[in-house]
Amino acid sequence: MAQVQVYNQEGKKTSKLELADSVFGIEPNENAMHLAVVSYLAAQRQGTQSTLTRSEVSGGGAKPWRQKGTGRARQGSTRSPQWTHGGVALGPKPRKYKVNINKKVKRLAMKSALSSKVAASEMIVVNKMQFDEIKTKPVASMLEKLKTGKKTLIVLAENNDIIYKSARNIEGVKVRTVGTLCVYDILNCNSFVVLKDAAKKIEEVYA
Repeated sequence: MAQVQVYNQEGKKTSKLELADSVFGIEPNENAMHLAVVSYLAAQRQGTQSTLTRSEVSGGGAKPWRQKGTGRARQGSTRSPQWTHGGVALGPKPRKYKVNINKKVKRLAMKSALSSKVAASEMIVVNKMQFDEIKTKPVASMLEKLKTGKKTLIVLAENNDIIYKSARNIEGVKVRTVGTLCVYDILNCNSFVVLKDAAKKIEEVYA
């Protein structure tokens, strides 16, 4: 069983937590993680960009000048791509960028990302986070005591508006629940701060 240190809000060690090797102790699969990240980033693209082709630009019905005898290059329309106000050749059109990966690869990628954070000692388990009001300073102070990195991901077992709204103004800090956790967010952070009950919930979901 993989073991990680548990801290309190003051950054002091309280106990140790045993984590399931089947979730937090596997050999990370780089290919699966790469596919998961590519799929996530592709899903962020809207794919709504569009340009008008020569058939969609208004005008250009009449031939600019006769075919022969003028000394100029032959032209069939003032809406050809080489003309000002003409259509765009080979421009972007609405499309879907979605990259599908199967469930087994998704699960393997998530387990690999979690295991890589434990192996790199970048996972910090906190026994509980309790704040009385929505205020940035207490959360910033807690992260400072925990000695987190520039990019920090806080994982909660369930939605908590006080923590979310208190942390959203801190640069480089993201708050996620177990249900919204993704491989990209895990790999893109320097410090992976997880509540104790959230760590147990992750085990239940992915074990």
